[in-house]
Amino acid sequence: MSVSRFLSLVSCGLLLFAADGLAAPQPKAAWVRGARQRLAKSSKWNSKRQYTQANGSACIETEPADFQAPKDNIWSGLTNWEAASVTKWLFEQGELNLTVSDDAGDWDNSILLVELMVPNKTDVLPYIDGNATAPPRYAHVVLDLRTTEEPTYNDILVGPLPVKNGTTTWQPLEYPYTRKTGGSIRNLDADSTALETDWLLKIGASISDITFDLWGGTATGADNDTLDIWGIDPLWQYDGKITRWDTFWNYPTDDFDAETLLPLGLFFKSDVTGRDPSKWKLEGWLYNDIFYPTTDAFRTAYWDSNFTKLGANVEGDWARSDKIGPVLPMDAASPPQSVAPSGSRYSVDQKAKYVEWMNFSFYISFNRDTGLRLFDIRHKGQRILYELGLEEALAHYAGNDPVQSGTSYLDSYYGFGPYAFELVPGYDCPAYATYMNTSFYVSETTHTHINSVCFFEFDADYPMQRHSQSTYVANTKNIYFTVRSVSTVGNYDYMFSYEFYYDGSIRVEVRASGYIQAAYYAHNHDYGYHIHDSLSGSMHDHVLGYKADFDILGTDNTMELTTNIPVVQSYVWSDHPRNTMKLQRSFVESENNSKLLYTGNGRTQYRVVNTDKPNKYGEYRGYRILPADGTIHLTVENSSNLVDAANWAKYDLMVTKQKDTEPRSAHPYNGQDVYNPVINFDKFFDGESLMQEDLVVWFNLGMHHVPHTGDLPNTVFTTAHSGVQFMPLNYYDTDISHETVNMVRINYNDGNVSNVKTFGQQQAVCSVDLAKQDPDLYSYKGDVVIRKFPYDPNDPYYETDAIV
Repeated sequence: MSVSRFLSLVSCGLLLFAADGLAAPQPKAAWVRGARQRLAKSSKWNSKRQYTQANGSACIETEPADFQAPKDNIWSGLTNWEAASVTKWLFEQGELNLTVSDDAGDWDNSILLVELMVPNKTDVLPYIDGNATAPPRYAHVVLDLRTTEEPTYNDILVGPLPVKNGTTTWQPLEYPYTRKTGGSIRNLDADSTALETDWLLKIGASISDITFDLWGGTATGADNDTLDIWGIDPLWQYDGKITRWDTFWNYPTDDFDAETLLPLGLFFKSDVTGRDPSKWKLEGWLYNDIFYPTTDAFRTAYWDSNFTKLGANVEGDWARSDKIGPVLPMDAASPPQSVAPSGSRYSVDQKAKYVEWMNFSFYISFNRDTGLRLFDIRHKGQRILYELGLEEALAHYAGNDPVQSGTSYLDSYYGFGPYAFELVPGYDCPAYATYMNTSFYVSETTHTHINSVCFFEFDADYPMQRHSQSTYVANTKNIYFTVRSVSTVGNYDYMFSYEFYYDGSIRVEVRASGYIQAAYYAHNHDYGYHIHDSLSGSMHDHVLGYKADFDILGTDNTMELTTNIPVVQSYVWSDHPRNTMKLQRSFVESENNSKLLYTGNGRTQYRVVNTDKPNKYGEYRGYRILPADGTIHLTVENSSNLVDAANWAKYDLMVTKQKDTEPRSAHPYNGQDVYNPVINFDKFFDGESLMQEDLVVWFNLGMHHVPHTGDLPNTVFTTAHSGVQFMPLNYYDTDISHETVNMVRINYNDGNVSNVKTFGQQQAVCSVDLAKQDPDLYSYKGDVVIRKFPYDPNDPYYETDAIV
């Protein structure tokens, strides 16, 4: 796969839900760094929804009940027409000097992104909680301004909408950011074409004799190249220079995305400061842990008879994800399947992107940077969370070589939204799930991801509660409801799930699969296991930062800590002091002490409470934040790669006072200026009181990943996962899961059952045609694309942008 094929792919994109199922603008092609580079591909699949309902002797297909959301979804995104009209209006603004993306080069201005500017919470609450009108709508636009020696990305605000001559204006957008530079962010990736043709491939060609001798291949830009070149992300940005390290990789020989398993162990360093390739400098080569300051020095050493040549990583069955080996015992027989005999027991307003299940309700949003997001999450009509969603995902590597040591991906730069592909029914979600589309804008076109969000109920493999004694056994089914999407960002597939339970709990979970970015094995023993012939599993931390804006019985909330502590206690009833334990209660009183790490032995309960509204026993009502599966924070302290660009990753929980000026903890272009990022999360903490204030909890999920042989060819979801649960604590007067009819009590005595009480649960009496339950995987379609400038909704076509 040639470097030029990477450049044909869009580096960033906008995803959003539009009222008519389509959406608005997203960034265009650029030379992007590392394994997150993109390649345009086509797909032929589309899922087919299956529904079932008990009706006599046969189950009949039925969709979720039709109903209307109580309010418009003001977070769902621009409509198709709004996006097109904003784009058209921007091209009419002569001072912007814009070029259509298809024609834009390294020295042209273009539109990267057009999306809804999410309205401020303080403007939204009067609308969703009262009778106020919805706040005005604005578009957030990112411009790529490359016509100067100092190219920039520029955030601007366009509105109000709809677009009207004389009333619609644009202005720099900076109020949501800690850095106040008029919405301007430097662009280190502007010279994508020059970097490929005038630098990397020329360097590859300059040592083609060596690469051919070592690996039987070249990286020169020729059609028969078998090698690729790419390296660190973000680029080094100190000493007034922009420095990059790159390395050679073998191309896979087939369609499998195994390139990140094929490093070859030769590295070179470049000074690429400025926009003139003639002034860029090659600053040395590294091979077998020996540094050569010039190409001549490396060449002289290489052709010396004493030079040690190391092995190559070459694709084989070990790197391919298709089945290998003999069939497992009885594995060819049909596995268990889940069915929904009564059909969908939830309601979805597809237009408003609004969902109700049991006592829960919420609105759905989807954006370019972070994908799936939930708003106004209510239980029994009371809002628990105003907002819940991913903020950023960091993959921070380490290694003996400069590429692994210099790689710290901030994945919102590439976007989770553009790569939330169509889900595979029966695999990603049950075949009976309900699906929803998402859309993103790229190069004046709208791409719609069909069936890229799913909803389904599932019966857990353990009950919600049970109890047995000598005369009865009582048991309650643990049915939960899931909202899910999967984003393939570079080599990794991230599965994001939000789960809702009968007892009022909410669970946030992420799982990771896909190909690891492996290291070359030489001298890397302290950083990973030797996992294949010339391959090392490079250690790295996945840290995924989330925002949870709690509203417990209103917006005035406090973080309470309750810790089990060991004590020696004397009692009036005891002759001797007792070694025991007590509860130690405290509050996180201000932002001066609101950066928290989970305590050892899980001794501390972290609760968001409303101290003004205790329950009838005088206890504060609230929700506990309970780490569920291996939550982590970043191992690296004071990262040399990121500096101040990912300060959100340093703790497990962080609490701030909600501000409209602090809506995000990260920015997709933070990696462009790590010493002075667009959002420096540390600046959120300025000593403000957190006692009965509107609180935002920023929490991290993730995995300390040291890849091993079991990660070949792909990491498995079963072990690479992390989660957190929000559970009601003293919030209700009892366990409200007892409200479900999905329970049973069996009375028995002397070996005989005297009564079976089922509480009105409907029994499944219909027959299920399992053949119809299997989805038609040959109908998988990929993305539907519509031209937006000029706007042409009547000429759709199929094209899917994938990620290598």
